[in-house]
Amino acid sequence: MERRKFIKKASVTGLSLVTMSSSLISKANSNKVKKGILPNKISTKPLVIATWRTPLAVNTAATLLEKGSSAIDAVEQGCRIEEADVKNQSVGKGGLPDRDGNVTLDACIMDDKGNYGAVLGVKNITHVISVARKVMEDTPHVMLVGEGAEQFAVNKGFKRENLLTESSKKAWEEWKVKSEYKPIINIENHDTIGMLAIDKKGNISGACTTSGLAYKMAGRVGDSPIIGGGLFVDNEIGGAAATGLGEEVLKTVGSFLIVELMRQGKSPQEACEEAIARIVSKPNSNYKNFQVGYIAVNKQGKTGAYSIHEWFSYNLYQKNENKNIKSDFYNKD
Repeated sequence: MERRKFIKKASVTGLSLVTMSSSLISKANSNKVKKGILPNKISTKPLVIATWRTPLAVNTAATLLEKGSSAIDAVEQGCRIEEADVKNQSVGKGGLPDRDGNVTLDACIMDDKGNYGAVLGVKNITHVISVARKVMEDTPHVMLVGEGAEQFAVNKGFKRENLLTESSKKAWEEWKVKSEYKPIINIENHDTIGMLAIDKKGNISGACTTSGLAYKMAGRVGDSPIIGGGLFVDNEIGGAAATGLGEEVLKTVGSFLIVELMRQGKSPQEACEEAIARIVSKPNSNYKNFQVGYIAVNKQGKTGAYSIHEWFSYNLYQKNENKNIKSDFYNKD
């Protein structure tokens, strides 16, 4: 019996919930979750979903999955594509700097076993998603920051290089004329790539990498490398990733919220919509002036996406097709 129907029936009869002891309630709910909410059948077809228009990154991940690679390998290699693209000023090399002219990168990765690794505020290293994976697999920690993360990367064989391209340096110098920051919806002087994948074994992993808010205060970190904020994966349920103004994602722990809503029985689409509702319904929310978007996938391979404003999109690889899809959105005024 589905959990919702169980609760409805119990409330009508007024018997079971009144007489059960707390231990029996806990056991009953546990059984209902295992039998009713967690899908018995899992998707065995590879799937990749990633924020914004990222066809090459998604195709890279999908190609690996089709060859039998794991989801964790796929999301790492997919994100590396965007990190190496110097034309992408929101991720990796070529990212826009902080107000002092330093490019600092953030990334996190999470596997199907619940393991997590992250690096924050890293200078001089392009592929921070791979450094985050090294943190996850080769250290007893889950997060390294700043100079410590950079030194760890070098010790692991990553090469230091200048991340500030001439194009990004020019943009920074133009910004310094007025030194003003005003979020622009769907640009917001930053972005990120969040990616989720299901491999042929049905296992889910996710990754997220970004150069963060352009012209930010030195030391600022957004949601992208924070577990439960920019990314969360539970292999029994599904995964979610965020994009947009990280401060607002963190205040509602958005990606974790979406996975927990899916655990309660909501579809990925319903969960994304509820997570956006939590942001826009906050007292004195200034949501008309910033963007947040979410993507999600559940264990059955169903996906969802939703944003505050129009023009958020995502790339989805499923059934041998890689498509960019425009997300539905909240603010239709």
